[in-house]
Amino acid sequence: MFADVALALRIDAAEARLSRSIAVGLPATDGPHSAFAIPMGSGFAVFGKVGSPINKVIGIGIDATVTADELDEIEGAFRVRGEDVRVELSTLARVEVGALLTARGYRLRGFENVLGLDLRAPFASADLAHVAVDLAADGELSPWLEVLVDGFMQPDDSGVPGEAYPRALAEEVTRDFARSSDVQRYVARIDGEPAGSASMRLDGGIAAMCGASTLPARRRRGVQQALLQRRIEDARVAGCDVAVVTTAPGTQSQSNAERRGFRLLYSRAVLVLSVGSVDGAAD
Repeated sequence: MFADVALALRIDAAEARLSRSIAVGLPATDGPHSAFAIPMGSGFAVFGKVGSPINKVIGIGIDATVTADELDEIEGAFRVRGEDVRVELSTLARVEVGALLTARGYRLRGFENVLGLDLRAPFASADLAHVAVDLAADGELSPWLEVLVDGFMQPDDSGVPGEAYPRALAEEVTRDFARSSDVQRYVARIDGEPAGSASMRLDGGIAAMCGASTLPARRRRGVQQALLQRRIEDARVAGCDVAVVTTAPGTQSQSNAERRGFRLLYSRAVLVLSVGSVDGAAD
């Protein structure tokens, strides 16, 4: 699979719409911390609540450039909420967009990798009969939520460390994510006991494999492979042509995806402007 600009645009736009759907699904609040989703080209600037990982600018700069006026608007919206501006910028975005961001004081925080699988190609299933994977019932958060958060709180020890969040915030964000009606939730079990959980969202032929984790005691037993395999099968049945996984570079999650045939398509640079720098941003 070749990652051209058209494919990157589809993938980033789908992820931007996911962030938007989470933010607009939150209970309405008054005051300076209200959620927002501001369109920017095919992307969005999204704020859900203070400290949430969905607070980001995603999907910008691929199909169109970004202007200083647009950045003024979104930086002001984040500033009044006391939140740093986090931009996840594709390596296939226009060069001038990155130049504009760095000129305004954005600093590199890290990277994330976007891996893809062509769902139209032949797919060989592995023998993972010891892991049972089922869809979580509508409205049923347990054990899906508990397993997901437990796994996130104890990440694997390989690759580049990801960002850490307090458990209370992780649980809150996971509940917010589950409110989205277009997210499918899966639970994996070994010997009848919960071992891992994951999610998937379908959008415009893109199957986003998101929110996967395994309990530490159940790792290295094929749980993530089984969760990926089940979601791939469901995505193919639904008519999707591309499956996508986003990981921190060099992690076990990336290794698991590559063993199932996923290949690195492109990366995103995570660029952050601190709220203390917004007032002094360059034009």
